[in-house]
Amino acid sequence: MISVLKFGGSSVATATAISRVLDIVGDEAGKAGGQVVLIASAISGCTDALLRLGDKTVPAAEKAAIRENLLKRHLTIARRLFTGAERKEAEAEIERLFAEMDAAPDAEKVTFGELLSTRLIALKLSAEPYATRWLDSRKLVVADHLAETYRRIAKAVAEAPGAQFFVAPGFIASDSSGKVTTLGRGGSDYSAALYAAALQAGSLQIWTDVPGIMSANPKEVPAARTVPEMPYRAALEMAAGGAKVLYAPTVAPAMEAGIAIVIKNTFDPANPGTVIRGIDPPEGVRWIGVTSQKEGSVAVLTLVAAPPLEEEEMTAAYRRIREALRRSGIAPSGPVTDEASLLRIPVRPRLEKSALAVLHREFFETLPREEIPLYLAGKGAVGKALVEMIESSAESIRQRTGKLLRIVDSADSSRPDFVDEILAAKPGPGAVFIDATGSDTLYRRFAELLEAGISIVSSNRRSFAVPYVEYAEMHAAAMRSGTFLRYETTVGAALPVLSSIAQSANSSDEILSVEAIVSCTLNRILGEYNGEDGRSLARLLKQAQQDGLTESDPRIDLGGRDALRKLLILARVAGIPLEEEDVAIEPVVPLPEGSLADFYAALEAMEPLLRQRVRSAATAGARLRFVASLEKDATAPKGYRAGISVREVGESHPAYALRGTENAVILQSAFHPYPLVIEGAGEGARQAASSILNDILK
Repeated sequence: MISVLKFGGSSVATATAISRVLDIVGDEAGKAGGQVVLIASAISGCTDALLRLGDKTVPAAEKAAIRENLLKRHLTIARRLFTGAERKEAEAEIERLFAEMDAAPDAEKVTFGELLSTRLIALKLSAEPYATRWLDSRKLVVADHLAETYRRIAKAVAEAPGAQFFVAPGFIASDSSGKVTTLGRGGSDYSAALYAAALQAGSLQIWTDVPGIMSANPKEVPAARTVPEMPYRAALEMAAGGAKVLYAPTVAPAMEAGIAIVIKNTFDPANPGTVIRGIDPPEGVRWIGVTSQKEGSVAVLTLVAAPPLEEEEMTAAYRRIREALRRSGIAPSGPVTDEASLLRIPVRPRLEKSALAVLHREFFETLPREEIPLYLAGKGAVGKALVEMIESSAESIRQRTGKLLRIVDSADSSRPDFVDEILAAKPGPGAVFIDATGSDTLYRRFAELLEAGISIVSSNRRSFAVPYVEYAEMHAAAMRSGTFLRYETTVGAALPVLSSIAQSANSSDEILSVEAIVSCTLNRILGEYNGEDGRSLARLLKQAQQDGLTESDPRIDLGGRDALRKLLILARVAGIPLEEEDVAIEPVVPLPEGSLADFYAALEAMEPLLRQRVRSAATAGARLRFVASLEKDATAPKGYRAGISVREVGESHPAYALRGTENAVILQSAFHPYPLVIEGAGEGARQAASSILNDILK
């Protein structure tokens, strides 16, 4: 069985490289047990130099320098490959070929690079000693007559049955009239395919300086990887689309003869490289690679698939291409077109490299993926919004962060043993428990979950307004287990309130004061109440209750209970171990006991006093706001004075313009001369769900 091995210019560029080539062909001869045909290119850089020598516009002095440099390079290789009489023979052969080149027509000078490299290789093989025959491709390869080429090559090899190695120059040929010509840049690959097809070779190997055909040009896309196997058609499309590792015409002779093409790396022979053959296409879409090349005024990227795409697969590919480019701010410069197994995407030339990287990342790179198992307690508005958000954005989250969110299980209050079931299941690392309930007791299981390696994200402010010793124990459990406990949503919904305060505290900045307008219920009621339009405070409170904004007993809201919980959380995040008894609370109105009907009747009776208070504030150019405050005070037991009350705020105050259920937190610290103001929507299931999602992904 005959093997055909072709080596590129970098593979024969030096004596060391040629010695490596000889080792490779020697191993192949030992494995195959048959004859080996070695096709070689000119040494790297030689063809370009020879083109300059044949260019009539190049000055004579420059040509002389080019010739001298080429002669020196080849003599250097010969002197390192050979010794004694063999060295003299090699030097004489080089001098002879240079003299022949000098006498050749300018158009033929470019053909001498392959003659020089292959004559040296043939001499070296003969010196080993191996039975070696050098074949002159100028006499065997007829560029415009394939059948005659095959006949001549087969005859030449048959006439030397005792030869173990045949060495032939790639790239060069003759036409039917006998005039010397070439097969085009990269034509040595094609030469090898012609020899392989003519001889019905068992193996056609293209040895180069890269580890096979890659999913993209590795010089442009460092993440490019070798494609281990592909059909002939895909290889042809990759080559035609700009992949330089394989000369496109190479594929046809091998495909017609049914000979596999193996692309291997001369400098890493153990690497299996890429095998190109008539393989059965794998089931489903298998993306092969993405190439790019300039075509006129645009750069065209070609995305190649195997097997050919079905209509729905093509539609999905179009969608992925558009979305991936859009995310990177790249717009195609013309219509995206397709054939059965490829898509062509035109872009502006300056965006070619960026677009290539984007499409390679989208279709060929496996992002680092961290699967995060989620256990959700709470199926109310926030829980439902979170589930919808995860389901709709899981793929985009994976693309951006490499994290794959998966809701393993969820429960409402009808499953009191939910935590026990989670602990018994022993989730893998990275699991997160989400508390989207309003439970007063669920926090008591937090330490168990944390100690079991399960992190916690919560929107339930009740869990963090508990006695400080219990609050501290939850955090200690998280530290001991290396898990996290996050609850940004408990104050300000999606506003970055707690993270901003924690950042100041963690950076040794001293917090001087915090003003928090964080009761969504009272913000809306006080914002709408003007004492003039006939809507009493009692009427507005009833409406808020009907809208689901208040507790079942709205006296809890008027008494500041919700604001108290939030103030405790704010203080504790700031490092202040505040307890309920440290906070002075002035309810919005007196809160008589009794039935709700009695309370609303009493509230209506207070209307004249309330109306007068609103009018008095308006006269002073102020508005009423329910404010939870924390202010540094060395005389206070915890070093801070805390209170919650209705205050008048003027036009210059950030809370003056709050509307509806908006929140505002004003943070004053020692390091910053101006307060940090955080304001925005403080209520809403989607806002809370997005904040939970952010806590999970931090």
